[in-house]
Amino acid sequence: MPITKSAEKALRQNKRRHIRNVKQSRSLKDEVKSLKKLVIAKDKKGAGEALPKVYKALDKAAKNNLIKKNTASRMKSRLTKTVNKL
Repeated sequence: MPITKSAEKALRQNKRRHIRNVKQSRSLKDEVKSLKKLVIAKDKKGAGEALPKVYKALDKAAKNNLIKKNTASRMKSRLTKTVNKL
């Protein structure tokens, strides 16, 4: 348990940030999973519509330092490649 007031405040901030980070990462993973399901189902139209949503989620995650910028770029590239193969 924190002893000083500043440590108590830091703990509160960490809890809030953790909740926000988990929520954002969960939504990002859900978007990517939904796109991958559409690719597996060979739904080209649905995958094409879902791709911009995934781009947006990846860009937001990179902006908020949830994932690194190059990781977001790599994921976008790979997902685009799989969608274009359809």
